[in-house]
Amino acid sequence: MTVRLFAGLRERAGKSRLELEDVASVADVWPKLGLGEEPPGLLYALNRGYVERNAELADGDEVAVIPPVSGGSFVLVDGPLDAAAVMRAVEDPEAGAVASFVGTVRRHSRGRDVLHLEYEAFEEMAEEMLAGLGAELTERHGLTAVAIHHRLGRVEIGEASVAIAVSAAHRAAALDACREAIETLKTTIPLWKKEVYAGGEEWIGRGS
Repeated sequence: MTVRLFAGLRERAGKSRLELEDVASVADVWPKLGLGEEPPGLLYALNRGYVERNAELADGDEVAVIPPVSGGSFVLVDGPLDAAAVMRAVEDPEAGAVASFVGTVRRHSRGRDVLHLEYEAFEEMAEEMLAGLGAELTERHGLTAVAIHHRLGRVEIGEASVAIAVSAAHRAAALDACREAIETLKTTIPLWKKEVYAGGEEWIGRGS
């Protein structure tokens, strides 16, 4: 089976992927890594889905060991977003480029006049999945930092519903990662949007 490591764990191991044998469950992964005492707050994903430590493993499985995220880089916010704070969260002296995306509520959608939006989330799962998305993007694009903030509750016309920022050594990686972040967020994170418009309302489903 394959183990993927991120951030400080990757640096401690000196590599991002390891192959392990004779591992029966997720709980057996850390002792096999030989990286000393297990740090608190680790998350484990089995084949790109979060699991408990008692999850059983089979040949060909991939386990991602995800360290806790510091600094509130992946949060759901009940209130106005601070896009500048999201940008500050990805500042890094190693970065040569910062790419950002701010999604705002528009007045017209699919031929209807929108009054406002309402967002709901499975909060505990959504924040963990946002952190996992950040770790995957960092690994795939060689990023220096990622931050994603998403609104919950009522969002008025013109207000921001989501703010994403990524930093990287080069602009191509930053731009690609930013685009991938919003597209993945819209299709995989347990967030739901209700459009409230003149004469009715409708849940649109996951995404923003």
